Amino acid sequence: MTMGTGAATGIDRAEIRHELSRAAFDLLVIGGGILGTSVAWMAAQAGLRVAMVDAGDFAGATSSASSKLVHGGLRYLQTGNVRLVAENHRERRALAADIAPHLVKPLTFLVPIYKGGPHGAAKLGAGVFLYSALSVFGDGVGKVVTPHQALARVPALRADGLRAAAVYGDHQMNDSRVAVMTVRAAVDAGAVVLNHAEVVGLRTTAATVTGAELRDRLDGTEFGVDARLVLNATGPWVDHLRRMEDPGAAPSIRLSKGAHLVLRRHDPWKAALTTPIDKYRVSFAIPWEDHLLLGTTDEAYEGDPAAVRVTDADIAQILDEAGHAVRDEQLRREDITYAFAGLRVLPGGPGAVAAAKRETVVTRGAGGMLSVAGGKWTTYRHIGRHVLDTLTHLPGHPLGDDLADILPAVPLPGLASPDAVALRLWSDREPGARMDPLVARHLATHYGSIAFDLARLIRDDPALGERIHPDGPDIWAQVVYARDHEWAATVDDVARRRTTLTVRGLDTAEVRTRIAALLAAG
Repeated sequence: MTMGTGAATGIDRAEIRHELSRAAFDLLVIGGGILGTSVAWMAAQAGLRVAMVDAGDFAGATSSASSKLVHGGLRYLQTGNVRLVAENHRERRALAADIAPHLVKPLTFLVPIYKGGPHGAAKLGAGVFLYSALSVFGDGVGKVVTPHQALARVPALRADGLRAAAVYGDHQMNDSRVAVMTVRAAVDAGAVVLNHAEVVGLRTTAATVTGAELRDRLDGTEFGVDARLVLNATGPWVDHLRRMEDPGAAPSIRLSKGAHLVLRRHDPWKAALTTPIDKYRVSFAIPWEDHLLLGTTDEAYEGDPAAVRVTDADIAQILDEAGHAVRDEQLRREDITYAFAGLRVLPGGPGAVAAAKRETVVTRGAGGMLSVAGGKWTTYRHIGRHVLDTLTHLPGHPLGDDLADILPAVPLPGLASPDAVALRLWSDREPGARMDPLVARHLATHYGSIAFDLARLIRDDPALGERIHPDGPDIWAQVVYARDHEWAATVDDVARRRTTLTVRGLDTAEVRTRIAALLAAG
């Protein structure tokens, strides 16, 4: 197969480095995960001159290692945090209806109720009813169904001892795709961004942090960025950067590891499972990307954040806990296609990490650098607005007057109905050359209307319409588009975060070699 290089590249790293070096920015955001991308997006919308850098790829660590949920947080009702659940629901529904309906989709959840389990049918029934009420019944009414009705939705559900199941609605997403689209939204609003750019030092003026020294990890080029205010949004590395500002800075956070498994799915699932393990912890079994996502763990982590890995003990725990409700034939180790782990950033303090509050912590250092840590995908826009408001109210008004009031609810790029996009992708071509419906659906739900840009690449070079691997829906046009428009610079950027190749276990040596060749051709 021959394959062209597509359109001329839209990502010129040397040009971006030059712009970062020569401009004076209002805000330099260090870290391109959930928090950094959200703040950069919000600040650029508000008219600030924004730069954002990340030592790895955008959402390359914890932010692409989530449970892929956009949810109200059913378990928060257990602790009586009704207000938090209601706030989460409002943001969840905004994402699904107005901001990213092409990336966030509804999903029904079952809570199986077994004989001798930690919760009874009456308690869970009341819980899911309240949960749906806090969402103004936008996803239907939470209720309890019979074992027969539960098994019709999830054939792999363990039937022994099953008394009933509580039903409620939430949403899910591909976190990597949402992250990339948010970066693109920030750039569309005027931000200048660069991944694989590591901070090696901070710039100071009169003992105040006024920028950073950076090194491009891909070619070693060193450069600097000047900014009136620097925001440390580096997640698990937040204290590492704080110590660059103040070597004596005390720890501000602690870390909790969450591991997940992805398995091949043998039967269709019409719902996901939220299985109580004890009175507080649950295990998720979620249909995702034509596979089954299992997790998660919650244990203290004190090692190098870059070295976090899924261990054999993690795998055993996840499979064991999933086995409370999922039949053994769906939980075979040989069906695991991918395993990943991320680090939750929690406020410092005593006690077990599982009981720690999932809240956002904002601190200001001795040199004026602001550090932000914590947060979750569901409320990432809200957190971005909160941090921006904090920035604009700092002593001395380093960013001027309050700008947060003017922020509209701007959708992410590609806003469209996935059904309409998929239908048009399939029907717009000549009958003999129509796009595979599975590929069309895949592009529609990962790009929205931007899928038409990929279709144009295919029209120019039909070889780009071929599947990268016969067992998955990703096509070669996605690699070219990721290279030219989505800052993909390494094979992992493409295979793990711009496509679904890695999570499906399809990033073979041959596939990775061909991706590398396409990246180099740009």
